[in-house]
Amino acid sequence: MLGVRPFLVLSAVPLLGRFLPPVLGALGVGVVAVVASGQFTLEPGGGPFFATPTFTVPEFTWAAQLELVVPLAITVLIVQNGQGIAVLNAAGHRPPVNVFAMSSGIFSVLNAGFGAVSACVTGPTNALLTSSGEKHRQYTGALVYGVLSLVCALVSPTLVRLMLATPEAFVLALGGIAMLKALQQAFVTAFSTTFTFGSLVTFVVTIADLNLFNIHAAFWGILIGYLVSRVLERDQYADQRR
Repeated sequence: MLGVRPFLVLSAVPLLGRFLPPVLGALGVGVVAVVASGQFTLEPGGGPFFATPTFTVPEFTWAAQLELVVPLAITVLIVQNGQGIAVLNAAGHRPPVNVFAMSSGIFSVLNAGFGAVSACVTGPTNALLTSSGEKHRQYTGALVYGVLSLVCALVSPTLVRLMLATPEAFVLALGGIAMLKALQQAFVTAFSTTFTFGSLVTFVVTIADLNLFNIHAAFWGILIGYLVSRVLERDQYADQRR
């Protein structure tokens, strides 16, 4: 609760929120409360401070192509990039779709050699970056986010140890607080105009965590929501064509 209170205060008083973002205030107060209450238990010994990238020689097999590559390609190009592009469009930006697709492929190949995840334009991250502030300043936020991501990757072993020493409830609460504004904007965009039933089905299927053929639930949510919308909201598609 100590992390929620400063978030509410800073959100309720815009003058204070301009100098200290509500989420950052919740993080600061929460960290102090966790340490003061003795719930921060850092394991002795630890490990390296900086990360050491290790290159792994790839091994190509047909089984891996079918089991991993196809689901990952669908997840990156349709689900993750699709979400990110939709969020950016809703915020008034004009993202370069083809550049996103090519960049995701190139950097995914580089990441794979070091055991990292696929490169993509994630929806939640872009939702956070565009949830507040002036539109022309959001580019600055994206650049700062990129630099901080590189710094966090460099010191990732230390960050992981610190997170494991922090109560799980605090981490979950902080993540939920950080996503509130992004979720609010997503709900307003999805349910304020047309195709609202398809949006609702997409949301429900995704929350249900439906996973088939090693493909994430977000893909099935989009697919099923679109199909339901095409069947039950045909009149709205006809209006779009006029």
